[in-house]
Amino acid sequence: MASVTFDHVTKRFDETPAITDLDLEIADREFLVLVGPSGCGKSTALRMLAGLETVTRGKIYIGDRLVNDVPAKDRDLAMVFQSYALYPHMSVYDNMAFGLKLRKVKKEEIRRRVTEAARTLDIEELLKRKPRQLSGGQRQRVAVGRAIVREPRAFLFDEPLSNLDAKLRVQTRAELSKLHERIGTTFIYVTHDQTEAMTMADRIAVLRDGIIQQVGRPQELYEHPDNIFVAGFIGSPAMNFFDATVRGEPESLQLDTGPFHLPIPREKAAGLLPYRGKKVVLGVRPESIHDSDFPRSGVIPVQVQAAVDVLELMGNEVFLHLLSDGVSFLARVDSRTKAKPGRKIQVLFDLGEMHAFDADTQQAIPLDKPF
Repeated sequence: MASVTFDHVTKRFDETPAITDLDLEIADREFLVLVGPSGCGKSTALRMLAGLETVTRGKIYIGDRLVNDVPAKDRDLAMVFQSYALYPHMSVYDNMAFGLKLRKVKKEEIRRRVTEAARTLDIEELLKRKPRQLSGGQRQRVAVGRAIVREPRAFLFDEPLSNLDAKLRVQTRAELSKLHERIGTTFIYVTHDQTEAMTMADRIAVLRDGIIQQVGRPQELYEHPDNIFVAGFIGSPAMNFFDATVRGEPESLQLDTGPFHLPIPREKAAGLLPYRGKKVVLGVRPESIHDSDFPRSGVIPVQVQAAVDVLELMGNEVFLHLLSDGVSFLARVDSRTKAKPGRKIQVLFDLGEMHAFDADTQQAIPLDKPF
């Protein structure tokens, strides 16, 4: 077990930056998820830690040990890839034991580790099977088991669930979370799926174009995103954004979006006072927009009329794609809604949950400071 530190790490491929000044500390036993869109540098960061890519500038530590020049095989890390990479001619037992045999671990110790890992992953009955006899989820568990038997200081996961179907991804997410609790080792997990990040991580690091945008607990990133990118990336469906101008007197500020005017709640107004007459970006999550026929208690409602463009029935809720004078947005409403495509509907914006961003810098405007 060990902490991991990226100390102002930069990686370039020729003149193209993949990672820029990555400064991140990962605590011992922590489950940290690196999340971001394709090409943001998250897998490159993991590969540098594993020793599969060189560092252009900066330092990487595993515990107190500087590992920039340490070969991958000597870093005492175990990596699980998107591809299971199992040997097709070997049994599950031999696949899990293979790395230990190469290290000349004694047979009795190999048997103990493989048996214990198989029990932890509930694959004991699969040990004699070949990979072709396994489902995708079972193969993934074998790949994880192969990493577990090494008893490494940290586990690295590079999009390990991408090949699984939706139902199996949900199940395997839960299994990995339970595994982390049981073995108590540092997990560093890379994914482009913000749902995986939100459901599994102790902390999330959001990357964009090789630069960390924000690091924090899942709920912290959801409730207090630092900028428009994080606000739009964390949360599903994504946050709605509206170009707006701050208007009115200090005691009665409004956000003018064009199609509609929204009075700013007094408890949110102080942060927007310096923006009177200026452009900002209003952020409202779909779950903060409600059908007026089914209002929720404890909200600060502002009524807006819109036309229903598309309706998506999700079972326990409905996604409404709405239009108001050419401005489109998404509402996540009660499944009892009577809304129909092509008809107009009154929706309630809960401005107690609003976000605002500087239109130029795209940074969040603090709204919860005293008036």
